[in-house]
Order: sequence, then C-alpha cells, then structure tokens
Amino acid sequence: MRTALILASALAASLSLAACGENSAPAADATPKAPPPPALTEAEKVAVLAALPAPYNAGDLENGRRAFARCRSCHTITPGGPNMAGPNLYGVFGRQAGALDKYSYSHALRTAGFTWDAEKLDHWLENPKTFLPGNKMTFAGLRDATDRRDVIAFLKVETGYAPETAKAAAIATAPAS
Repeated sequence: MRTALILASALAASLSLAACGENSAPAADATPKAPPPPALTEAEKVAVLAALPAPYNAGDLENGRRAFARCRSCHTITPGGPNMAGPNLYGVFGRQAGALDKYSYSHALRTAGFTWDAEKLDHWLENPKTFLPGNKMTFAGLRDATDRRDVIAFLKVETGYAPETAKAAAIATAPAS
C-alpha cells in the first residue's frame, strides 16, 4: 500500500512538471502582465501626501482608510485588482469616467465626459445620485467634508497617483543602495 502511494505521488508530480515544460504552449488569449508596482513605504506615503495640493496634503490617511472601509464591499484599490459591484479604483485619478475596461458602467457614467480628479471625486462622494443622476451606485455618500478629504488623500496615496514633487521627494529620501 505504501509503495502504491509513493508511486501515485511520483506520477502526479511528474505530470504536473510536464505541464510546465518547454513544450507546453501558452493559452491563445494569454498576455503577459507586468508585475504590480511595489507597495509604497511609509516614507513614500508621507512624501506623496505632502506633495498633494491643498487641502489633500493635510489629509489623515488613517481616517481615510477607515472611511474607505465603507467602500471596500464594492471597490478594490490594488493594481490589477478585480472589479466588484463597483470598478477597481487603482489609477482612478486622471482616468476618463466610465472608461475602465471590463466593467459595465451605467449609461450616465459612460457618457459623462469628464476625467476623475480630486474635485470631481469630492462632489461624487458627497452625493453620487445628485452629482450624476442615472448612475447605478447605491452608496448614499459621505456628508462629512473631512472624511471626503481624507478618503481622497488615502486614494491618491494608495492608487498609484504620484505627483512629480512626491516622486522627487521619495527619491531624495530613499536610502542609497
């Protein structure tokens, strides 16, 4: 019995290795993906926050993270993260509204004709239904201006936004290699 178990394990290992061999062809629709960027260090997050325009440079990232917890049931913020009930928000700043591939937006967002920036997101977060009637977001909004400021600062830091001054500051404070 022990010998049969060892042979079965060896056969399974051989088959799985053979599937990874040089002769295995990639799937026809497989496209190589760039690895996600490394996570920012705390020093880099501080540099990005400091480089944001007022009032976002005074944002409280911890409060922004807590306030964003209400959004996590519908949105992800990681590079290449999945769309859920709402689209992935990584790279949202500077993106055309309603334009993320592989997400089914409402007609209102597909035809909105604007690019996401902090001011647009602030108005959206205050009350999505009145900001853009006809969108399908069910979230009632963040009424507190401080919470909105902090969520926007948090998203700018966590979703790949990097103003040039923050990049320069991060390079200047990075330890030499």
